[in-house]
Amino acid sequence: MKKFMSGILLLMISSLVFAACSNGNDAGEKPKKLVISTWGFAEDFFREEVYKPFEQEHNVEIVLDIGNNADRLNKVRQGNSDIDIIYLSDYYAQQGIDDGLFETIDRSKISNINDIYDSAKAPLGEEYGPAYTIAQFGIAYNPDEVKTPITSWKDLWSEEFKSSITIPGITTTTGPMFLDAASKVSGSAEFNEDKAFEKMKEIMPNVVKEYAQTSEFVNMFGQGEIVAGPFMEMYLGSLKEAVPNVQFVSPEEGGYAVMNVVNIVKDSKQKELAEEFINYVLSKEVQEKSAKAKIDSPVNTKVELTEEEAEGLTYGEDVVGKLNTLNMKFVNEQSKSWIDRWNRELSQ
Repeated sequence: MKKFMSGILLLMISSLVFAACSNGNDAGEKPKKLVISTWGFAEDFFREEVYKPFEQEHNVEIVLDIGNNADRLNKVRQGNSDIDIIYLSDYYAQQGIDDGLFETIDRSKISNINDIYDSAKAPLGEEYGPAYTIAQFGIAYNPDEVKTPITSWKDLWSEEFKSSITIPGITTTTGPMFLDAASKVSGSAEFNEDKAFEKMKEIMPNVVKEYAQTSEFVNMFGQGEIVAGPFMEMYLGSLKEAVPNVQFVSPEEGGYAVMNVVNIVKDSKQKELAEEFINYVLSKEVQEKSAKAKIDSPVNTKVELTEEEAEGLTYGEDVVGKLNTLNMKFVNEQSKSWIDRWNRELSQ
């Protein structure tokens, strides 16, 4: 009887050991650490719906480094961080590329790139990370306070909007986009700096103040200090909470594509795992979850949304294909001179 019980006990122990070796943790192997630098918005959603499944599948612990674009990029510049993956707007990502801060990627290991919009595949060059979401920069306005519906960038120059709009500052992600829009309003087919700044001088009487953060726009809009202004569609939900019937329009000259890209930091010890993560965030499954939660507009073309699900998102080839894009390398080369000129000629 004792031999029989000992046999059963031995079998049970063997089964437990086998199960431990088969659960993806490799018999209790310590999880790898993957440090991701990101903004921190919708953190609960990403923790549960995006990071947790990847952690479980790859036996990895994801650690977040939270902050705005500039602060997080500076941390990488200083070289005193252990960041593996960094999310940035294309404006700041180009600065990182110019400074040699990112690894080149092996696209053969990121198969889901084949399923995303062409414009998202290599916005800053084939050697660097793709855009995982594209937002539209257009115009938001309060129809109760506007006599004629806004349809064009040039409408913001109307005397109707004297002391009642806001614009993004030149140091923001969308500041250079609005400067480009001013050039278009001037009638120039190609970007013309002098004409753009002349048009900016003309619009300043309409501007209550420049905004540096979306929250500033939302607060001014909700309190009635402004009735319109250039705005990113991805934050329309926040505006709706302040003014439920807010309208967002893609101007007839075209809105602008605001691309958030993901890159691998130079000398990361987890390059292969980081490439797996990038492939994962481009997957139909992750892109669809983010879109339906109204977190990010999808770039994966296999994601299908209903009209209600797509509301407030930059969705569909017909929409994305019409967006204007800026050459971010050129923008960053000109950035210092534009900022200096803006401060001299336009700052209030």
